[in-house]
Amino acid sequence: MNTGSNKPGEAAVTADRTGTDEVTAGATDERALGSRAPEFVKARRALHLSWQVGVFVVGLAVVVAGIIMLPLPGPGWVVIFGGMAIWATEFVWAQLVLRWTKRKVTEAAQRALDPKVRRRNIILTSVGVVIIAVLAGIYLWKFGLEMPWKIKDQ
Repeated sequence: MNTGSNKPGEAAVTADRTGTDEVTAGATDERALGSRAPEFVKARRALHLSWQVGVFVVGLAVVVAGIIMLPLPGPGWVVIFGGMAIWATEFVWAQLVLRWTKRKVTEAAQRALDPKVRRRNIILTSVGVVIIAVLAGIYLWKFGLEMPWKIKDQ
């Protein structure tokens, strides 16, 4: 029993006599690109266009909130990617951007697990901490615990 017409890249699912579903050979694990709107929305052009405008506006609001959070406290990048995920429910370009981003993040995570890279990162972090400690020591030696804007006039 086929579950319906398959789009390119979708797996054909068939039910065997035991009632379990099996995926036919050669199918890809990735979802097909395109709109995830319900069929009744996609069947009506005006409704589908309204749906896409709504998804775009909501995604834009989330992305703008994420951009605002970048310099402010908050999970800016997470919110931006959340907005991109909202857009990806309707727009192929956003789906492609998210797939590319996921691939790059996975590659970066794999590189970060490399022992040579980890050792380099640990050394750089240690050097940074030592530099900050030295600068803090110099500041305390010169000014003590008094803040520079509270130093008495001479």
